[in-house]
Amino acid sequence: MTILFISDIHLGSEHPEISERFTSFLATISPDEVTALYILGDLFEAWIGDDGAQPEHVAAIAALRALTAKGLPVSVMHGNRDFLLGAQFAAETGCQLLADPVVIDLGGRPTLLSHGDLLCTDDVDYQSFRQMVRAPQWQQQFLAATVEQRLAIARQYRGESQSRGKQKSMAIMDVNQTAVEQMMREHGVDRLIHGHTHRPAVHEFQLDGQAAERIVLGDWYQQDSVLICDADGCRLRATLN
Repeated sequence: MTILFISDIHLGSEHPEISERFTSFLATISPDEVTALYILGDLFEAWIGDDGAQPEHVAAIAALRALTAKGLPVSVMHGNRDFLLGAQFAAETGCQLLADPVVIDLGGRPTLLSHGDLLCTDDVDYQSFRQMVRAPQWQQQFLAATVEQRLAIARQYRGESQSRGKQKSMAIMDVNQTAVEQMMREHGVDRLIHGHTHRPAVHEFQLDGQAAERIVLGDWYQQDSVLICDADGCRLRATLN
């Protein structure tokens, strides 16, 4: 049993080299060796709706379809950049869309998966924005706009987010440990895997007197960050090799 976890690939027009690395990575995965692939959010730099896929997305969509056609289960979780991934994307790629958070059985150990942005509770501005764009009414209005209008809105939001991010401390944009423990406690787990913060690491701590761990996936801007879990345990690597 070998299960792979990745997140924060951020496929988009600004970094075509990431798309090349990502599609090459998918091509190396063999269902004879790998049991499942989990993508925990932000597969795309921006996703404005299933009817608005851009030319830079085509190769990744085709590569995902080729992989699932081989019989490998691929699960995709919404991130803060691609929370509008929907049924059409799932049908075109053969991927399963995951709720956030969700508990899976990982080698006989219940493990909580999340993109991670829900845990950044110190970033009050972001949490307010997240609540707004996740509301069904906002999404309905947004998707009713033309593709060109949606692209413009997405660029505007991204620019504003970058400006605000420069004014925030790294601590504010990281996960809140109390929020981490609360989510893990609510789901009855002692292991959490998430992305979003782009800070790959394994954090060990005590949860209600028991050993617990939080595994953070890295982004793909500088490295092909992959978490490999098999009979020997889970380990973070910069690449699959």
